[in-house]
Amino acid sequence: MWPSILAGLFIFGLRIVDISLYTLRILMVSRGVKLLATVFAFFQSIVFVLAIRIVLTNLDQPFIVLGYAAGFATGLVVGMLLESRLAIGYTLLRIISQRRGAEICEHLRESGYAVTEVAGRGKDGTVTLLYCDVRRRDTGQVTQIVASLDPESFITAEALRSVRRGFWHR
Repeated sequence: MWPSILAGLFIFGLRIVDISLYTLRILMVSRGVKLLATVFAFFQSIVFVLAIRIVLTNLDQPFIVLGYAAGFATGLVVGMLLESRLAIGYTLLRIISQRRGAEICEHLRESGYAVTEVAGRGKDGTVTLLYCDVRRRDTGQVTQIVASLDPESFITAEALRSVRRGFWHR
């Protein structure tokens, strides 16, 4: 019984690694990060072959099958957590402010971020629309700056796939 449980735990661990790498690979492909996607794919395929070989030769052992399924589900969550910690890529922040747009723009520029300012008209009158492209890891900081200056501002974030030229916060 214990060898079967240990084998199930081993498969569980392999599947966590496999699916975490799979999740990271897919996210890197969607962001156009080819080298990392290729490295993740290489190691993911090795781990998958090891795991599936053990499972297919032991289908009569329920702990191994359960370990496979549980590792799949857990690996997905672990992969998403790892990706959010890596924060690779860029984000476009669209900031709409009715009253404090110029102040937000000035403060973001003083903080080292590039901002494009556009006058616009919203439902309740004139607004300032700010476009700010930032590294993903800076998204929270920029959002905090904006919220501290104008808690009423409307902010949307969109992942950017490719970036060419421009100014980036250092």
